[in-house]
Amino acid sequence: NRDVVAPVHQIYAIDPRFNIILLANNVGKRKAQIAAIRSSSGDLVVNVDSDTVLAPDVVTKLVLKMHDPEIGAAMGQLVASNRNQTWLTRLIDMEYWLACNEERAAQARFGAVMCCCGPCAMYRRSALTLLLDQYEAQFFRGKPSDFGEDRHLTILMLKAGFRTEYVPDAIAATVVPHSLGPYLRQQLRWARSTFRDTFLALRLLPELDGYLTLDVIGQNLGPLLLAISTLTALAQLVIGGSIPWWTGLTIAAMTMVRCSVAALRARDLRFIGFSLHTPINIFLLLL
Repeated sequence: NRDVVAPVHQIYAIDPRFNIILLANNVGKRKAQIAAIRSSSGDLVVNVDSDTVLAPDVVTKLVLKMHDPEIGAAMGQLVASNRNQTWLTRLIDMEYWLACNEERAAQARFGAVMCCCGPCAMYRRSALTLLLDQYEAQFFRGKPSDFGEDRHLTILMLKAGFRTEYVPDAIAATVVPHSLGPYLRQQLRWARSTFRDTFLALRLLPELDGYLTLDVIGQNLGPLLLAISTLTALAQLVIGGSIPWWTGLTIAAMTMVRCSVAALRARDLRFIGFSLHTPINIFLLLL
């Protein structure tokens, strides 16, 4: 809605440090991204989503990481700016902490963060110029892709031989869904992106560390195995009339171990409450 953002544009239009680009039509995030990158001149490019606020030192901390010319991209740590809005936003904030400080932090040990998240990511422009044509020309099921931009661009970076990194003290606060409907749509988009780009990364994985291969396979098979085990337990209850306690206890035990470790690492007891995330995930998987 250009009428809403026009006053903002007027404020920054007189500042020579800013160049506002208005495309003729709404062509989606990817096309807008590419237009901005191609008109840029700096050595580094920062991508920030419109609902994200960066801490004052984020750019400085990402730049320090990018001093190594082998690094093509780096991401900061995401937190939910509306964390206290609902029970769901509290769970998502913890989900972001785990995704950043367990998954991305572990991947960064091997120089290959598999997805530099869109709300806060810095790219080397010289690397981007090598990849923009591939990035722009991505198709999915015969149509131009309009989702999963951050994951796809990260995979292209890794395939080109660049490292991708995570900077935990570069904090970016982003708005997260506060109700189940938008959250479910978001998760479906992310799941589609994960599954699609996993196939793109299959040839890449043997060149990376064995841990990363296990991690990527686990990300894709884990939800599927969880859904299958839940459906099997429900079928046993309906057909055999017996309650499969062992299935429930195994899932509950694994959940509590994970949440306890997270609470210990984060020094925050609220992560025990993240155990609610498992039944919600099971419910969404079975929808």
